[in-house]
Amino acid sequence: MADYRTTDERVVVRRSGPGRTIAIVLAIAAIIAAVLFATGFWSADVKEGSLPDVDVSAKGGALPKVDLDSKEVVVGTKKAEVDVPVVGVKDNGEK
Repeated sequence: MADYRTTDERVVVRRSGPGRTIAIVLAIAAIIAAVLFATGFWSADVKEGSLPDVDVSAKGGALPKVDLDSKEVVVGTKKAEVDVPVVGVKDNGEK
């Protein structure tokens, strides 16, 4: 950190640290690498490969046996009275 005084007696503190400098250098390096890959100066040698052969067999049509104790769900309707508020507008005579 460096601080210095201006002509109107304000103290200005200039903060700079190694983190900002490292971030800027890494950003510039990433941009340069991207440009080199995009223009073809660098290339990634990717060898063609294949997935391994895997034998999968499954017997279909049967669900697993499950012992389940659950609650009974009862669905129905019932009559109930609900008080609905009355909404009105007072007219103060303006048009």
